[in-house]
Amino acid sequence: MTAEALEPMVHPAVEAGFELAVTGRHLQTDSIVSITLSDPSGMRLPSYVAGSHLVVQYGDCANLRANAYSLTGSGNDPAEYTISVLLVEDGAGGSLAMHQLAVGDRVRVSRPRSNFAPTANAKHSLLIAAGIGITPVLSHARYAAEWGTSASMIYVYRHGQGAHVDEARDLLGEALTECHDRNSFQKVLTEQLITQHLGTHLYVCGPADFMDSVLEQARDLGWPEGLLHLEHFGAGELDAGEPFAAILTRSGVRLEVPAGVSLLEALERQGKQIPNMCRKGICGECTVPVLRGTPHHRDIYLSDEEKEENALMMCCVSRSVDQELELDL
Repeated sequence: MTAEALEPMVHPAVEAGFELAVTGRHLQTDSIVSITLSDPSGMRLPSYVAGSHLVVQYGDCANLRANAYSLTGSGNDPAEYTISVLLVEDGAGGSLAMHQLAVGDRVRVSRPRSNFAPTANAKHSLLIAAGIGITPVLSHARYAAEWGTSASMIYVYRHGQGAHVDEARDLLGEALTECHDRNSFQKVLTEQLITQHLGTHLYVCGPADFMDSVLEQARDLGWPEGLLHLEHFGAGELDAGEPFAAILTRSGVRLEVPAGVSLLEALERQGKQIPNMCRKGICGECTVPVLRGTPHHRDIYLSDEEKEENALMMCCVSRSVDQELELDL
C-alpha cells in the first residue's frame, strides 16, 4: 500500500450539505458550548477560508430549521469542524438544540461559506470582538499564526463570560488586549484606531450595535470603507416587503408573491422543489437565477459584487424592487 493510500480521503460533498457526527463537546462558559463535528467515516472535511460559517440543521422532519455558526479553525485541511454556540434563552430554539447535542449525535450541515475572509494584501489585521463574536475572529487569528501574517486583537467580554480566551492568548500573546467594560474598551479602541499603520484592515464581530459603533468611529477617524469588514450573525428581522409577481420563464407561470410571503414559500406552493436549509438568507442553498428585473437583496450570502450583478437571488428572504421579476425556472 502506498503512502498516499494511507492518507484520509477528503469528503466528497464540497458543494452540498452533508452529515457529520458530534465528536466533542466542551463548555467554554456557563452559556457557551464548543461543539466538534467530524465525518463518521473519518474522511477529511472540505477546507475553508478563515472567517467562514457553517449552517447546522436542527429539529424534526416536520419542523426542520437551521442556524449559522462561525467556524473557529483556520480552515486549512481540517479533520474536524468546531463551532461555539451562545445559549439564547428567548431565541427560536436553535441554540438550545445545539446545547442539547451529545457526543455521537449526528447533524446535517452546509458547506462552509465566508463573507468575512482575510484580505490577502493586508499589512496588518486589527481584529475586534465582543462576546460570542470571538468565533470568526479567532479563526482569523489562527490563520495569521499559521501563515505568519501580522494581527492583533481587542476582545471585550464580561468577567467569567469570555470564550476561547486561553486560545486567543496563546495565538496572539501581547498582541491581544482584553477589556471588560465599555469605558476601557473605548479607550483602547480609540488609541488603536489612530495609531495603525497604512495597509491595516479592521475586522469586527459582535452584537449589531457594537459593530455599528466600532465602524462609525473608524469612519469618523478617516478609515476608508474598503478597510472595514464585519460579520453578521444573521440577516436580522425583515419586514413583510412589497407584493410582486415572479415570472417563471421555463414553466410559463406568473406567480403572485404577496407581502409577508417569501418567494421560496410561493414557489413551494406552486409545487416547485427548491433546495433550502436555513430560510434566513445565510446558507445559499435556495439560489435562483434572475433573467430580468432587479432583486431586493436581503441575504448575507451573496457578495456585494454578486448582488450588483443581479443574476442570482436568495428566494428565502429576497424580494423584488420591480413589480415583476423574471426567473429562469
